[in-house]
Order: sequence, then C-alpha cells, then structure tokens
Amino acid sequence: MKAMKLVEFGKPLQMVESELLPLLDDNVLVKVEACGVCHSDLHVVDGLISDRSIRLPITLGHEVAGKVEAKGRSVTEFEVGDRVVVYPSIGCGVCRFCEAGLDNLCGKAKLLGLDIDGGYAEYVVVPNQRYIVKYDGLKPEEAGVLACSGITALQALKQAQIKPDEIVVIIGAGGLGGMAIQLAKSLTASTIVVLDIDDKKLTYARNLGADYTINPACEDVPAVLNEVFKGKRANAIIDFVGSTETIETALKIIGKGGRLVAIGLFGGLLKMQIPFLTTMAINIKGSVLGTLTDLREMIHLASRGIVKPVISASFRLDQVNEALFNLRKGEIVGRAVIKP
Repeated sequence: MKAMKLVEFGKPLQMVESELLPLLDDNVLVKVEACGVCHSDLHVVDGLISDRSIRLPITLGHEVAGKVEAKGRSVTEFEVGDRVVVYPSIGCGVCRFCEAGLDNLCGKAKLLGLDIDGGYAEYVVVPNQRYIVKYDGLKPEEAGVLACSGITALQALKQAQIKPDEIVVIIGAGGLGGMAIQLAKSLTASTIVVLDIDDKKLTYARNLGADYTINPACEDVPAVLNEVFKGKRANAIIDFVGSTETIETALKIIGKGGRLVAIGLFGGLLKMQIPFLTTMAINIKGSVLGTLTDLREMIHLASRGIVKPVISASFRLDQVNEALFNLRKGEIVGRAVIKP
C-alpha cells in the first residue's frame, strides 16, 4: 500500500510503501476513493497541534470516502463494495460521551490522520464499523469532505442556536465557512454576513448566498455593520479562523445575548473585560467536529441537493505536497481533494 506520511514536522510528506496487516475482527478496510485536504492538516505538518502527542510517521487526511474492500469477522452491517464515508473521531465506544453519540468529545478518541493513519493513502483501516456511514447519490469527493467541513459547519450552526430574522456573522470563507453559508442559507431564516481578508473568497461567499461580505483588511467591520443594520449588532458569530484578531473583531460586533462559536485553530488569545461578558450576557462556545448523527444528516442534505460541497481542485496521491502548498498560499477555494 502506498501512503503519503508526515515523517518530520515542518517537512514535506513522503511516499511510503508498506504491507497491509491482517484485519482484526472489528476492522473494516476501506479503499480510498477521495480524501479532502483540510487546513488543520497544515497545523499538523507545522507541529502546531499542542493538545496531544503525535507519533511520527503518520498518514494525514481525515475526510475519507471509499469502498469497503474487506472486513473482519465481527462486521455485519456492511458488505464488500459498499460506498462509505469514514467518521474521523474514533471514540472508545463505552464512555458517557460515546454512549450518547458524542464520539467527538470522547477523552480517549483517536483522530484519523492525527492519532491513527488517515486517508492520504490507497487504503484506510477503520477500527470499528460504528465509524463508517453508507452513502449514495454523491461523488466520492463530495461525500468525503462532509466528514469534516460538513459536520463541523453543521455542529457550529447548532451551537449558534440561530433564530429567524437574526444577523449571523461567519468569519472565514474557506471550506468550512462555505459549507456554513450554504447551511445557514438553507436551514435558517437569517441574514448572513461573511468576513474574509481574501476578496476572491468573498466573491465565493456571495455566490453561495451570503447577503453581505466585508474585508476586514480594508474596511472597518463595526462601522460597516452599524451602517447596514442601523445600529443592530450580530446575534450569532461563527469564527472559523480562530485568531486573536478575529475573536477581537467578534467581540466588537456581538450584541446582547449573542452567541459566539469558536471553531478555528489558527491560534491566539481570548482577551476581554469580564464585566463585558456579564453585562452583555453573551455566550462563548467552543465546538469540535460534529457527531455521527451530524454526518448522517450531512449525507442526507447533500444527497438531496440542499447543500453541495464545492470541490475546486483534485490531486493524485503523489501530489499531496502540492495540494498542501496551494492551500497554504490561499489558492484553494472551497475544498481540494486527493484521489489515490
């Protein structure tokens, strides 16, 4: 099996060939047909994921769609040839979070492409059938990206608790932000404002249904919003960047009783006056990935055409480093995928 592995932090991935080990009884072997390229992969390459110890070498990639190639003796819910999406947070299966369907919050979760080998490879071994979901009516590249950009955006919208006629600000119009725009437009009766420092991505956001777009690099965000909404502030803000600057901007525009959902892993500090938190009665939440239920919902929504993943570039397995380089330069609009 060929795989593109991170061997040393800060260095390009390397092609490694190895033999597949025999499957355990609970394992499912998935032949990768497409794997999305996520911005968090760059954080892994750069060694910026500080909340866990990453053992190298590791195969990156956590947005995987493919076909069941083989299965262990205990696997009864799937057959060879089934098209599936792999859920990327492999929980312990027995803690209170896993039992509640919140495998994304499991304290012992193994993340695909971070703790266990991921989808920048010809095959992925999934530890348990619990973590694959069947799909049809979608291309593999469309289905795969739902496993992160789709479910992360959907869970963020749920955390934001958006109500009709609210002002919703989405910070960052990348792969996740683009999905959130579509979901907010389709599932809520809200006014959508998108912030991004890349005018190309703002055009992309408008094409997806954003009502207003602002470039913070050359516009005063609070002033623009104040003029457009006659003094009204944002009711809900979803920050897909997660930097000190974006959080500071969010706190300048959030209204009383507002909800701020932080998603991005760019890095930085949250600084605020505590009385502001109290007197404004704002709710600040963190959100990570989404649930298995979210993945099933996203597959359903995409299959019905309610949302459509935007795939702007496709790369071969041996072009992974090129894909990551283009993503780092901001040249990927929507999602890029690896097709082994």
